Amino acid sequence: MADTPPRGLADVVAASTALSDIDGQQGRLFYRGYDIHDIAGRISFEECVHLLQRGSLPTSQELEGIVDELAADRDLGPTAESLLPYVVGSGTPMEALRTLVSALSVDDPDASDPSLDADRRKATRLVAQMPVLVARYEAERSGRSVPDPDPGLGIAGNFLLQISGKQPSPREAEIFDDCLVLHADHTMNASTFTARVIAATLSDIHSAITGAMGALRGPLHGGANEAVMKTLQSIEGGPEAVDTFVRAELDAGRKLMGFGHRVYKTEDPRATHLRRMSEELAAISGDSRFYEMSRRMEQTVLESKGLYPNVDFFAASVYHSLGIPTDLFTPVFAISRMSGWTAHVIEQHEDNRLIRPDSEYTGPRDQRWVAIDER
Repeated sequence: MADTPPRGLADVVAASTALSDIDGQQGRLFYRGYDIHDIAGRISFEECVHLLQRGSLPTSQELEGIVDELAADRDLGPTAESLLPYVVGSGTPMEALRTLVSALSVDDPDASDPSLDADRRKATRLVAQMPVLVARYEAERSGRSVPDPDPGLGIAGNFLLQISGKQPSPREAEIFDDCLVLHADHTMNASTFTARVIAATLSDIHSAITGAMGALRGPLHGGANEAVMKTLQSIEGGPEAVDTFVRAELDAGRKLMGFGHRVYKTEDPRATHLRRMSEELAAISGDSRFYEMSRRMEQTVLESKGLYPNVDFFAASVYHSLGIPTDLFTPVFAISRMSGWTAHVIEQHEDNRLIRPDSEYTGPRDQRWVAIDER
């Protein structure tokens, strides 16, 4: 009898990749060999895109080139533009954006070209278009126009400008840029695995990314950051009420989103940076309520359950402090992860093998057909 496979494919190696790696015991994350603690706060998201999609940190000339490409690739095309009014207000933002990402392929000039060069162009285009899609979605449902991009700002700064209609401070743009770097890739998570499974059929990059968007929507993946913010907002009484709330939730056997991780056995290294950002933004704004609540919840959960915060936990208060609507937290995750997803699709297409795992049958055996009037 075959060994029972691990639930959720835990510890099963599903693909080889040169993109990212995790040391769960030590709490370390690497992008192409670079420790996240070494590059966080030191490279821009545009540099991170070059690293993941093109294999190296860019030279000054290469950085200028990819910045220009990203700026030139923001146009959504007429199909996505025409769909925007119809998808806004019907369903969740992730449902709307999943549809819009799929629609981008209709007008992509490389849509029918499966070559590596075309994949790279489409990948860069998707990274450029995703923040515009989210900003346009928010503007459409709010009944306002989107400001023109500022050529002096990168992807992070322009997104904050277009989502709020206000020029972000230099430090706000830097902090959000760091957030995008921290969320860019994370080995074989559910959405990345989905993208690679689709890409392995030699389907196109837009189909693979649409599938990844569907996986990200779930509350056990990208949707957790939104759930964290809603939890913080639901606690009446501020930081002093957190202990009572947490212990009541745990005593009732309910899960607190933003804690624990399938891979990390200690603190998620991304949470280390996001905690500092949350504290800094609280000081800048003069409103430390959600940072203080987060810290109190972190301490209580660690004492009660031995669980550390993951990337979603402090991302919630950071995004809130930056003025991002709560129901757009997961789409913002997708803005960043688009760089990793597309890099994984490129990598899968470069050395492809169909991903076709086996399954363990648990149903009845030796059934025999019986006529319907005898059942």
